[in-house]
Amino acid sequence: MDIADVSRAAARGLKRAAPALVSVILILLGWEVYVDLSGISATALPAPSRVAEQGWQARAVLAENALATLTATLSGFAVSLACAFVLSVAIDFVPLLRRALFPVFVISQTLPLVAIAPLVVLWFGFGLLPKILLVALVTFFPMLVALVDGYEATDRDITRLLRSMGAGRGQVFWRARLPSALPFFFAGLRISITYAVVAAIFAEYAGAARGLGIFILNAKNNFRPDLVLAAVFVSSALTLALFALAVLAQYMSQPWRRA
Repeated sequence: MDIADVSRAAARGLKRAAPALVSVILILLGWEVYVDLSGISATALPAPSRVAEQGWQARAVLAENALATLTATLSGFAVSLACAFVLSVAIDFVPLLRRALFPVFVISQTLPLVAIAPLVVLWFGFGLLPKILLVALVTFFPMLVALVDGYEATDRDITRLLRSMGAGRGQVFWRARLPSALPFFFAGLRISITYAVVAAIFAEYAGAARGLGIFILNAKNNFRPDLVLAAVFVSSALTLALFALAVLAQYMSQPWRRA
């Protein structure tokens, strides 16, 4: 794929995103007008202009904490992807593992993060490890389910054709089942990546030295809702950027869909 293809894809993406951008702008304008007309205190509801101004003034601290959150997010998500892929392959080759492990994974998703996060921080300290574990816990199961369902969606005629040509179980997996799972994988990727940043911030909120979670906690304790909202906007920007990267990765890795 050349630069022209990327440019055309970006233009189509911007065109599709235009309605959402207009909606966001209208919401911000309405918010600004309401604050101006109502006379509400800035300590209760700061205007978007004040949030932007104070966020810009605190940009160095915000950037430092955002980098810490992004590091925890990407590290935890990488662990989640690796574990989900390895286990999905094991489940595909040994179906008994699905009946043995899936109930455990389902139970892990029912655990309230608000209760688990402080315990994980208590057990593993205030470093990077508890953030990685919590992000992996939150994002692991959607990726695993997406991959396993993707393998099962493989066209049976392709499987029979490969086996008639002498392909073994491993060759069928790599040549048919894994490519068939790609659309499912990227659907799970887009879902999971939106949870990853939130999980990292929640883990920091439970206990950390740096990160947007700590920044939000300190701003809240100092009665600075403008800085709280600035950090929220930064976290939203991180989530949207990671989501866009997931969409771009899907576009780049599946040329047959572009065709």
